[in-house]
Amino acid sequence: MTSTRRGSEQGDLDVGDFTRAIENFNRYYIRLPTVQKLSFTTLSVLDTLAFSGPKRLTALAGTEQISQPGLTQLVTRLERDGLVERRPDPTDGRAVLVHITESGRKICQSRHDDRGRHLLPLITQLTPAERQAIAAALPALSRLVELGAEAER
Repeated sequence: MTSTRRGSEQGDLDVGDFTRAIENFNRYYIRLPTVQKLSFTTLSVLDTLAFSGPKRLTALAGTEQISQPGLTQLVTRLERDGLVERRPDPTDGRAVLVHITESGRKICQSRHDDRGRHLLPLITQLTPAERQAIAAALPALSRLVELGAEAER
């Protein structure tokens, strides 16, 4: 069994502690109330398209870890609701790319704003040192996301 405590021998980061903290925060964060009452998968697809740009259905199914038929049904519903649209892939006329629409972006922004409103009172209860520690970690967390996205390509 491999240990997830890599980095702890150098004293810089215990990956196991980091993983637990992220998982606990994610569980809390994804359950924050929002005005938009859409499924987690729907919101995840919209967030992925907003963050990463247009994607082919096969790539989106892989990113979202759902079956391609399930994703195709979801995209059809999102397209019907005006949240995404399919456009021909300019590099391959046989394929389509799924794009988020302005309405889809508004849902993502509304969800982001809702969560910010719920987190703000909690953040104000942190000490200045705790807030500074989180602020200092943001670039590294963003870089982890970039590295993960690069690894998926």
